Amino acid sequence: MSQQVAVITGAGSGVGRAVARELASAGWRLVLAGRRAGPLAETAAGLGPGRVLAVPADVTDERQVEALFDAATGHFGRVDLLFNNAGMFGPSAPVEEVAAADWRAVVDLNLTGAFLCAQAAFRRMRAQDPQGGRIVNNGSVSAHVPRPHAIAYTATKHAVTGLTRALSLEGRPYRIACGQIDIGNAATDMTSAMGAGVRQADGRTAPEPTMDVADVARTVRHMAELPLEANVQFATVMATAMPYIGRG
Repeated sequence: MSQQVAVITGAGSGVGRAVARELASAGWRLVLAGRRAGPLAETAAGLGPGRVLAVPADVTDERQVEALFDAATGHFGRVDLLFNNAGMFGPSAPVEEVAAADWRAVVDLNLTGAFLCAQAAFRRMRAQDPQGGRIVNNGSVSAHVPRPHAIAYTATKHAVTGLTRALSLEGRPYRIACGQIDIGNAATDMTSAMGAGVRQADGRTAPEPTMDVADVARTVRHMAELPLEANVQFATVMATAMPYIGRG
């Protein structure tokens, strides 16, 4: 049973909740972050008394991010893993119709929020004894190929890849590893429309297959439990038959 400590953002639903449950089953101590206390409490229910701390936090707010990581180290003493998962798709619209406010909202959460959390985790991992830790960023298959009418989401997920590479480079002297998981069509509320049909690159609307989100969670656990001398730099986990290879 692991005694390590993981901070999971976007832990109130979907991939974040699934990863929390998977890590809890392996004995990790968890700090669950999200904007709303209610969903965090639902995730925390049944994960083990004394092993879970729920901290409502908006990751786009630097002060709230610092408070989140202060709470994590104050309660558990250290941070061994950040699963940098909080994100949003944003409104679907052709590029010429994307409102500046919608663009900023997606960038603020998917990119700036990921940076702020990574920065806060990095500072603590560098300073703690034993030194080091791991950051796993949630990318997307959209970090490689876009969906139609998703320019803000696509741009931020490409940028997350740059964040991952930069963190990997700067973390080397301090035993801080950083990897990225790119997820395609995990069955969550965010992908609930896939079965009814979503817009394809050729203009058609077609249903797409999904996979069990638990398979994503097991992959994150594998990445998290490697020794710090080893790292999964990039992993793509996707529904086998989704239109990714050959997309566009």
